[in-house]
Amino acid sequence: MKLHELSPVQPKPERKRVGRGHGSGNGKTAGKGHKGQNARSGGGVRIGFEGGQMPLARRIPKRGFNNIFAKTYAIVNVADLNKFESGAQVDAEALLQAGLIKKACDGVKVLGNGELEKSLTVKAAAFSASAKEKIEKAGGKAEVM
Repeated sequence: MKLHELSPVQPKPERKRVGRGHGSGNGKTAGKGHKGQNARSGGGVRIGFEGGQMPLARRIPKRGFNNIFAKTYAIVNVADLNKFESGAQVDAEALLQAGLIKKACDGVKVLGNGELEKSLTVKAAAFSASAKEKIEKAGGKAEVM
């Protein structure tokens, strides 16, 4: 970037100055109208209040249980591991670089969908029983991290 390539900064709109005389269009009541809840200091209603009507958040049915301590795993199938060279060490970082997972979450879980034709050392947080069996059958190792 060079000096002659610079363009002027877009000006910010001036802030509204309320209560500065009736000639300004926002004098006297300062845009708050006459009396009432919203004209008072600290007036108005809280977020989600619907005038005494049952609020939307309470009208909608709630179902089930959401465990806040649940672990979420990034899932990879055994068939996807064929992307790696034979003898390679496969961990979360290698899977990220290969584009097989978007993010590691609480760890990687390997599932047993498909077949594995290469001998690999796979390091993951969890394995399904069939995935572990297929990795070892192909001559590799399944290591839980």
